[in-house]
Amino acid sequence: MTSIVGVVALGYLNMWIALPLTIVLTVVLLRLIPGDIKPGIKKQFEIFSNKHTWSMTVLYIATFGSFIGFSAALPLSISVIFGNMMEVAADGSMTRVANPEAPSALTWAWMGPFVGALIRPVGGWISDKLGGSIVTQVITAIMVVGSVGAGYVMMLAYNSTDPNQYFWMFLLLFILLFAASGIGNGSTFRSIGFIFDPQQKGPALGWTSAVAAYGSFIAPRVMGEQIKAGTPELAMYGFAVFYAVCLVVNWWFYLRKNAYVKNP
Repeated sequence: MTSIVGVVALGYLNMWIALPLTIVLTVVLLRLIPGDIKPGIKKQFEIFSNKHTWSMTVLYIATFGSFIGFSAALPLSISVIFGNMMEVAADGSMTRVANPEAPSALTWAWMGPFVGALIRPVGGWISDKLGGSIVTQVITAIMVVGSVGAGYVMMLAYNSTDPNQYFWMFLLLFILLFAASGIGNGSTFRSIGFIFDPQQKGPALGWTSAVAAYGSFIAPRVMGEQIKAGTPELAMYGFAVFYAVCLVVNWWFYLRKNAYVKNP
């Protein structure tokens, strides 16, 4: 029992502490590099004193981070939630058994990332017409609703004797999330190009992309843990709360009356 607790604790340490600590140490060590390239690196590090670096990092996690995170979480969810089903025993108790007609993750999981990647340029095009932040606000609201809906359907499927009846709704909701994250990737990319000056644009985009890539580790890990606990919906509800926070961040920085930069 002690060893199991140790493994779980180590997993949480790796997920929430080790990787962020690695990022921080990398940044610190880069600042200590000697030689001719030091002035150039120092110039790039000015992005960390810019408040927009941090606001756009949060928003880029919601869009690009969600895209790559869900790309890993979707096949896991299909395999585990729909690969098994509830069976009612003679005494009325419920146990999970293999679903003989389970949908294949290999058959369906590619659709979400494909739609998200395909629609990304549309996000940039719409943002050029309407402004990046208003597009980000709309798609983030969609992601709040989509995450809650997906979580509810996942709960129904996990506890069902026939999870296949919920599969199409589950898949459509995830495709919606991928489409929204793809459009949002285009809109936030456009906003970064508008907010930062030419010297900071590249470093800011590199930083936000690197941090957002952390989503590829967090999303499937959180999803897997909640599925194992029998509450897959809690993972999606948690993502919905994060997206709601992003709505406030985006509004405060870029959409309110006295925004720092209006609808970039």
